[in-house]
Amino acid sequence: MTDQVQLPTLIDSTLTLVNRVATLTFQRHDVRNALTGTSIIDDILNVAEWVNCTPEVSVLIITGDGSAFSSGGNIKEMTERNGERKDGAFGGDVYTVQNKYRQGIQRVPLAMAKIDIPVIAAVNGAAMGAGFDLTCMCDIRIGSSRAKMGENFVNLGIIPGDGGAWFLQRLIGYQKAAELTLTGRVFDAAEAKELGVLLEVVEPEELLNRANELANQMASKPPQALRMSKRLLKTAQKMELPEFLEHCALMQGICHNTDDHLEAVNAFVEKRDPVYKGQ
Repeated sequence: MTDQVQLPTLIDSTLTLVNRVATLTFQRHDVRNALTGTSIIDDILNVAEWVNCTPEVSVLIITGDGSAFSSGGNIKEMTERNGERKDGAFGGDVYTVQNKYRQGIQRVPLAMAKIDIPVIAAVNGAAMGAGFDLTCMCDIRIGSSRAKMGENFVNLGIIPGDGGAWFLQRLIGYQKAAELTLTGRVFDAAEAKELGVLLEVVEPEELLNRANELANQMASKPPQALRMSKRLLKTAQKMELPEFLEHCALMQGICHNTDDHLEAVNAFVEKRDPVYKGQ
């Protein structure tokens, strides 16, 4: 247990920390855990900053309470345009709306991309629009058999303004991403697994158990090496091979000089369970 760590204060979500695994659960079932019109965006940003600054955390699970993971944008707010309600998430002129995206939901992909630890989405139900894109920002996705997903912005006459078109094609390839984005169709958990969106599909009552099983397997590894491995995977997406190998050499030099590396090697030789200190 790591229950002595100070948790951030959240508004529309809950956060737990057990055995180095943090679980963020959206708690706005009344609006199907919509990202706009709630404080869920701020909750995500606060947790993303917190995990990066908290060495006692090794893995983050994100899930939703109720029937939905997240419905994305609040569609009712989209009916209130321009002069009708400029304080809403989507109201105002072109300049105002683009600033609301930049200062609002677009902060989420930037924060998610900077998270140092593995992030697992436990997709309990519907993940639509920006809610689906949020799952694509995670490293691994485990889905309930009841999960439904859709890159369905075009159905509402808009585009994936949160960066979904960037994430989705890197996840499943351009052709399938184009088909899902341009048709806006909803697909089930079985197809999501076939596409490679979901790693696994389990029954609803087993979802969090399976997500925690995978998270605990990762959290049992040396904390520093786990964080650096996550950074390495992200860096590999942006660098050419020669520069990347130089980066690997530097990070490996750091790892070889940690106490946890020596503990891992000694435990292996002595055929015992290692005890890591994150040093």
